[in-house]
Amino acid sequence: MTGYPLLLDITHRRVVVVGGGQVAARRAQGLVDAGAEVVVVAPEVVDELRVDGVVVVERGFAPTDLDGAWLAVACTDVEAVNAAVAEAARARQIFCVRADAAAEGTARTPAVARLGEVTVAVNGGDDPGRARALRDAVAAALEAGDLPVRAHRRTAGGSVALVGGGPGDPELITVRGRRVVADADVVVVDRLAPRQLLDGLPDDVEVIDCGKSAHRHNLTQDEINAVLVARARAGLRVVRLKGGDPFVFGRGGEEWLACLAAGVPVTVVPGISSALAAPALAGIPLTHRGVAADFTVVSGHLDPGRPAEEGVDWPGLAANAGTLVILMAMDRLGLIADALIANGRPAGTPAAVVHRAASEEERVVRARLDGIDAAAREAGVGAPAVVVVGAVVDVLGGR
Repeated sequence: MTGYPLLLDITHRRVVVVGGGQVAARRAQGLVDAGAEVVVVAPEVVDELRVDGVVVVERGFAPTDLDGAWLAVACTDVEAVNAAVAEAARARQIFCVRADAAAEGTARTPAVARLGEVTVAVNGGDDPGRARALRDAVAAALEAGDLPVRAHRRTAGGSVALVGGGPGDPELITVRGRRVVADADVVVVDRLAPRQLLDGLPDDVEVIDCGKSAHRHNLTQDEINAVLVARARAGLRVVRLKGGDPFVFGRGGEEWLACLAAGVPVTVVPGISSALAAPALAGIPLTHRGVAADFTVVSGHLDPGRPAEEGVDWPGLAANAGTLVILMAMDRLGLIADALIANGRPAGTPAAVVHRAASEEERVVRARLDGIDAAAREAGVGAPAVVVVGAVVDVLGGR
């Protein structure tokens, strides 16, 4: 088709659909959603057409049905009737869509993809299958944030989104997370976030590296909170991009509270925590029928010799037969293993260290609990890593 693409404002305007079947029902619903005053003309109609916003006239088509209409849609299963609708529309200088023979009409109904304020309409050269395939591909790219749809505007009030980036592989961020990053004006990023996503951002997006790690903070948490609030108050869309999940040892709760206290709108986009992703990528199920019915995720950054009320209840964890997942444990792995054994966890319990899961540097070290620290040191494996303790470590035979 050679034509001039347009989007029509049909709000409160009369549109006549001729036909009473499923095709007519789909067209009528789309027109109602667009705000049109829809009149359906057909001797019989399916139940889907008896809805609010649709006036049904149960009889055959008459050319005068198009009087006062802005658009006509012919979608009966009788070619002669569709041709009559098209001819009546031409006589009244009304555009007409023919569902049975697009080339015989004066307008086309495209395949449409929508995301927020963005509408993409596709015509496949009057090939509806090709149009749908192209539409679906565009819709998938829009959903994934692979297309540059970011609006270049400033709003009276900005916002903050706390986005979990997953374990590090950019393909493991959620679809919504990727889309929110692509739409950002400012990205405040952690060391373990999927930084490859930043490479595709427009040049005018501000990227702030807070570089948080165990021994190096480019920004303190209070400074991060202040940046989020200040940029949002400037009317910008701010994304706090973290590794894992914002609310699993990510201090997302503190950032959320700081935004609320400042009156800044804040949302959270969950991510796949490394506590879940690293074992799975290493072939370790955290639960397995007949082996482990529960798992516990704890932080290993505190000295296991401290009283339980000041840190983690290692005696209680040692007594539990379930799977134990420990984050931030590499500096104290030997002390943690000793504490677990001293409090009743068998020395021969299988254990594993998963280093840099979901990256090209991923390595998995397996050993007995009483030897896991030495094995990790011998392999040269350190942080970032996830430690798993329990019979599930060997249940799938390892990797």
